[in-house]
Amino acid sequence: MSSVHLSGLSLRDIEYVVAVDDLRNFSRAAERCGVSQGGLSEQVRKLEALLGVVLFERSRRHVAPTPDGARLISMGRDVLTAARAMIEAARAQTGPLQGLLRMGVIATLGPYYVPDLLPLLRRTYPELRLQLTDSLTGTMLDALRHDRLDMVFAALPVRGEGFACAPLFDEPFVAAFPAGHPLARCGRLTMADLNGPDLLLLEDGHCLRDQALSLCGTTAPQTQQRLATSLEMLWHMIGAGEGHSLIPRLALRHRGAWQDLITLTPLPGTSRTIGLVWRASDPRGAAFADFARFLRENVPDGCTPASTVPCGNDGT
Repeated sequence: MSSVHLSGLSLRDIEYVVAVDDLRNFSRAAERCGVSQGGLSEQVRKLEALLGVVLFERSRRHVAPTPDGARLISMGRDVLTAARAMIEAARAQTGPLQGLLRMGVIATLGPYYVPDLLPLLRRTYPELRLQLTDSLTGTMLDALRHDRLDMVFAALPVRGEGFACAPLFDEPFVAAFPAGHPLARCGRLTMADLNGPDLLLLEDGHCLRDQALSLCGTTAPQTQQRLATSLEMLWHMIGAGEGHSLIPRLALRHRGAWQDLITLTPLPGTSRTIGLVWRASDPRGAAFADFARFLRENVPDGCTPASTVPCGNDGT
């Protein structure tokens, strides 16, 4: 059996081809990797020469892996995952919550939770460097699954195998109405009262949309639903008299200027549970669970600590 020489194969080159495969664009891949496009392209060509395989079909408007390239890039992903696991296992011996931590926060929570969270983390974990991302739940769970994030703050439960999670806090909902709306004057509001043509929802992909649909019991076809692209847009639509919706408690901060346009009504017994999610295979799992306990002891104003029963590894 002939020996295999590894001296010309670098993890960085594998990272380059994985980035090109993810983004299907050499320029954006170079930006992600922090190198010039010319440098990245040259290293990809050198790797192709080393392997004796053309990894990508290239044209001015099209970049896609060849059949052999797709197979080898998939193997390259496994190599990167194993290499990162090796580094994380070593780091776990000397303090896993030191250095860079890639953290994702769902878009309907991040702007309202993170500003108070960051000073707390700086005081308690001075050696921690955070890289923060906010996006839709599905997008961030996919990034977590493929080792582009280390942990995600999300509304529980989350779907998907291979995740571990810990509940942090329960965040109440309130109903938000345009000033003068008839429902705003109801003495006791029920969730069924909110269901109707004036109910405003977030676009598909937001977990808050699914929670509102479930709590309000709406059965209106999606073509008849009135949608907003973000929580901020939803707030503006309510203020303009377009309808009403559910708003998470933390998103009410610094809204005093809207008090003449929007009426808020409590909805006792309704809330969402915010939790911390990570890969069940991550060797820092015990440290992440300790981190979750710390966060549960420091919940935001207006919220309550969640039950400490952890989620299963299947995300349920």
